[in-house]
This record gives sequence, structure tokens and C-alpha cells, in this order.
Amino acid sequence: MAGCCDNHCSLDRMRERQRGTLQIVLAINAAMFFVIAGAAVYGKSTSLLADSLDNLGDALTYALSLYAVTKDATVKAKVALFKGALIGLASITVIAQIGYKFYVPTMPIFEVMGGFSLLGLIANGLCLFLLWRHRHEDVNMSSVWECSRNDIAANLSVFVAAGAVWLTGSGWPDIVVAIGLVLLLIRSSGRVISSAIKELRT
Repeated sequence: MAGCCDNHCSLDRMRERQRGTLQIVLAINAAMFFVIAGAAVYGKSTSLLADSLDNLGDALTYALSLYAVTKDATVKAKVALFKGALIGLASITVIAQIGYKFYVPTMPIFEVMGGFSLLGLIANGLCLFLLWRHRHEDVNMSSVWECSRNDIAANLSVFVAAGAVWLTGSGWPDIVVAIGLVLLLIRSSGRVISSAIKELRT
């Protein structure tokens, strides 16, 4: 009986740790979505917009993950499946914006791109640090970790694009990086959905 109690108490403690971490990263990503989306509109940057939508997707992901913390493996897998679909939806939104830029080209403001991509990098670096210890605990937390890791790559890509816009005096680097971020989102969506389906089958 004592062993069962120990296992149950240990599981409860892990869930409480997960819940606390998810609440923090949810707040960070929700705030960063509004900040970076505003900067993307002002700075006319498609790659920065993709970055902000990634933050929105993450905020929704963390909210769903909070719901799934105390659920069984089947529910967690279903939530992970939905999170994969959300990531895919974000990629479609950016594809539409890229298509618009081909017809209505604009010159993004590289200072805005660079400054806010660095701000996003700091925020997402903090999220990644907080989620590190949870990355192998279950399918729910591993999918959260996947989202957060993608954010770092996205922020660095936008920063590089800002430098390329400055050097070339062209808006094309912004579009090229946005395309790269779309591919990253699609790959991540596939991974999360694949892991969730595998979990459901077992």
C-alpha cells in the first residue's frame, strides 16, 4: 500500500510541476503574441508575423496542455493531435500572407524585425529553459517542448532576415525566411500528429 501511495504522490507532484510550468509559459507566449503581432503589422514583416502566429499557437497549445495534465494517456494523445493540427493551421495562415506579398510587395522595417526577434528570442529561451526538465515525461509535455524548440529557430531566422533586408535593401529575405518558417511549422505539425497517432494506437 505504501508503494502505491508513494507512486500516486509522486505522480501528483509531477503534475503540479507541469501545471506550474505551463501556466508561466502560457502567460509569456500570450503576451508575446500581441507584442510581436503589433510589431509585424507596423514593420510590414511576413516573417515576424509568422513568428507571432507561432506564439499564438503555442499559447493555445499550453492552454490545452494544462487541460491534459491530469488526464489519461489517451486524452493526452488526442490533445497532442489537436495541437499538431493548430500548428498546421498557423502554417496555412503564413502561406496566405506570403502569397499576398508576391502580389503586393512591401519593404519591411529591418530595425523592427531585428529588435522584436531578439525580444522573442529572450522570451522563448526562458520558456525552453522552464520546459527542459519536462520534455520526456509524457506525450503532452514532449509536444509542448517541440513547439518551444521551434520558437528559438524562428526567432533566430527572423533576426538573420532583418540583417539580410538591411544589407540588400530588399524585402525578399523576409519572404524567404517566412517560407522557411512555414516548412518548419509543417514538419513540427507532422511530428506531433505522428507521435499522437502512435500513442493512440498503443
